[in-house]
This record gives sequence, structure tokens and C-alpha cells, in this order.
Amino acid sequence: MADAASAERGDLTQGSIGPTLLKFALPTLASSILQSLNGTINAIWVGRFLGEHALAATSNANMVMFLLTAFVFGFGMASTILIGQYWGRKDVDEARRIFGTAAGAFGMITIVIAIAGWLLAPAILHALGTPGDAEQLALEYLRVIFLAMPALLLLTLLMMALRGAGDSLTPLWFMIVAVILDSGLNPVFILGLGPAPEMGISGAATATLIANYAALIGLLAYMYVKDLPLRLRGRELCYLWPNFTILRTIVTKGLPMGIQMVVISMSALALVSLVNREGVDTTAAFGVAMQLWTYVQMPAMALGAAVSAMTAQNIGAGRWDRVNAITRSGIIYTVLITAGLIVALTLADRVVLALFMGTDSPALPIARHIHMLATWNFVLFGVTMVLFGTVRANGAVWAPLIILAVGLVGVRFGWIFATYGWLGADALWTSFPVASTVNMLLAVAYYFKGGWRKARMDVQPDAEEGVEHAHAVREPGGALTPAG
Repeated sequence: MADAASAERGDLTQGSIGPTLLKFALPTLASSILQSLNGTINAIWVGRFLGEHALAATSNANMVMFLLTAFVFGFGMASTILIGQYWGRKDVDEARRIFGTAAGAFGMITIVIAIAGWLLAPAILHALGTPGDAEQLALEYLRVIFLAMPALLLLTLLMMALRGAGDSLTPLWFMIVAVILDSGLNPVFILGLGPAPEMGISGAATATLIANYAALIGLLAYMYVKDLPLRLRGRELCYLWPNFTILRTIVTKGLPMGIQMVVISMSALALVSLVNREGVDTTAAFGVAMQLWTYVQMPAMALGAAVSAMTAQNIGAGRWDRVNAITRSGIIYTVLITAGLIVALTLADRVVLALFMGTDSPALPIARHIHMLATWNFVLFGVTMVLFGTVRANGAVWAPLIILAVGLVGVRFGWIFATYGWLGADALWTSFPVASTVNMLLAVAYYFKGGWRKARMDVQPDAEEGVEHAHAVREPGGALTPAG
């Protein structure tokens, strides 16, 4: 009976689809905004107190952090989908087994990452080509960050697992805890305020370490005090020893989603190298535009993740009749919110952009031009993310990766090199809507014509230890035709 009651918590298979989706997505959106604000605030502390070399050092170290969290994002999404499917079936025990495997396996992996990272930090920074005058600062920062990695990565995984069980509010509260501690402790340890030692750049990393361990311990304690459904008790604690069948599914499905984040990052870095050739003013303008785009794309990312979790639960419950409606609601909300943000930024672009560079900056008109040509592409990007969120919920993970690679690498850079001769720098900015248009059209085609409804991500706990299987799934309309 206890498991049955637990399964009712975070149930995304009942009620009005639109309001349920929005209520679930808004805390995830708020968490994303807080994470970005935290990074911005910490960069301000480091830049103001320690100078440009320290800021360059943290930037290099943060590239390493991004690559690691990108892969955890992939595995976390795979866990979220699996947990969501079994939650939709009201199979709480199997959801806990999946959660235990993910937490146990990646708990061990993060410890290895922390030790290896501490030892290999000099080699990593050398491979990144860290400037010599920033290398020692980057080493001090990165080594402490690697010690923080177990908490940072496990906290991310845990929050994503809770969202798979339909709880997006609890992760928000503990994201707030982490952000307040991190941002608040940065100046304390950098400058040595009060009884704290003056630690310089390693103080910024120490603040991150304390904040994430405190949030992780607090979240685990809260799960048990409030008896949240994914907590493990008694015999369930053995679930922390990884089940290799479940783990194989998580890794197989999570790897393409992690690679997707890396593709997005690498495409952006390659584009920056082309922008740098246009001169310092253009580079500064593009940097400011990217700061704004971080926030503009957040509704799409949050709603895409919410659609994925909600769809996974409904697929698990056999509620295929709700899947198209969930996708449609996700697209409508994404388009309305993203378009609203873009219109507001366009009406106030001079004021907003001047916050970063001043009203007399020669980069300001360039930034406004970039904004006008490129920012509206995030409406198309949002539609793509929602469609990908739906198809991933049924285990289709390679097609989204391939589509993104085609758009962000082949189409984007093909367009730039083909049109630069007559468009000049505008070839760079127009590559955003061109790539997003192709990605969206391919995503729409795959959603309606692809075979994502047939291949199902699942783990069968049977006598043969369970296998991931693909089988025909019948919707009310009858058998679906597989792609290709």
C-alpha cells in the first residue's frame, strides 16, 4: 500500500495536460535561471577581486566542468526517462531500483573522477592550451573543483531522478540552497572575511565545494525526513549496488544525449574562433549576445525536459492518447514564452545590451545587429527541443543527436563558408536561423514519420536478468509503421 501511495505523488498521467505541464516545467526553468545567475555572480566576484588572469583561469577550468556535466546530463536524462516510465506504471520498486543503480554507479565513478582529476589537472590544462600566466591559478582552482565533483554531479543526477518521479519543486529548493551558499561564500573565502582564511582563487572553488556538498546532504536528509518516494530503506539499500542490465540501458541511451551537449558546445567554440577573426568589437558584441541567449533558450530547455518526463510517465502508463497533446502543449508554451522574451529584448535591446558594454561602446550597434538577425532562431530551437523531448521519452536517442549534428555542424558551417564572400560577418549570424530551420524541419519529419514510437527503452526484471527490448507499441489508431 505504501508503494501505491508513493506512486500517486508526482503523477503526471492524470489531469489537464497544459496546466500540469506548465506547473511541472516552471520550477525546472527557475532552477536553470538560478544556475546561470550563480555562474554570472561568481564570475563577477573573481573578476572584481582577483582580476582578468583569475577570470581566464576559471573559464578554462569551467570548460572541463561543462564536459563532465554534459555526460552526466545524458545519463541523468536516461535515468529520468526510465524512472518516469516505471512511475507511470505505478511500479515504484523498479523505479527505486533504477535510481539506486544510477546513484550507486555514478557515485563510484565520481570518486574516480575526483582522484584522477586532481592528479591529471596539470596535463588537462596544458591540453586546453591555458595561457601560461593563468595556468597556476587555473591549477589551484581546478584541483578544488575536482574535489567538489562528486557532490556536484551526484546532486545533478539526484535532481533529475526526482523530476522523473514527477517532483520538480524539491530540486528547485535545493538549487536555491546551493546558489545562495556558493554566491555568498565566494567573497568570504576569496578575501578571507571573518574567521575564514584568505584563499584567493581556490576560495572561489572552495565555496562551490561547500555549497554542493551541503545541498547534496540536505537533499538526501530531506528525502528521508519527508519520506519522498525514491528514498531507499532496508533491503532497498542493496539497489545501490549497480544492476548491470539497468546500467547498460542507462549508458547506452545516455551516451548519445551526453554527446549531444558536447556537439552543441563544440559547435559554439568553433563559431567563436570564426567570430574572433572579425575584430575585438565584434567578439565583444557576440559575447554579450551569447550572455542574453543563455536566458532566451532556457524556456525551451526546461519545457523540453518537462515534456520528456511527462511523456515517459504516460508511455509507461500506456496513455499514448495523451502523448501528442503533451507535445502540442509543450510547443505552444515554448513558442509563446520564447517569443515573448525575444520581443521584450528587442524593444529594450539598447538598454539591456548597454548594461554589459556602456552606451558609447562601438560594440553596441554590432550587438544590436546580431540580436536582430539571430535571436529569433530560438523559437525554432524551442520547437525542436520539445519534439526531441517527446521522442527521447520512448528511447529514441540517436536520431536527435544525428539531426543536431547535421544542423549545427554541416548546415551551419556549410552556410558560413558558402555565403561569407557576399554576406561577410552576417554569414555568421544568419547561420543560426538557417541551422535551426533545418533542425526543426528534420525533427518534425522524424516526429511524424520516424519509428520512434516502436523502439522502446525498457528494462525487464525477469529470470534472464532483464533485457532492453524493442517491440511494436499499438496506439488507438492501430499498428505504427517503422521508419526506414
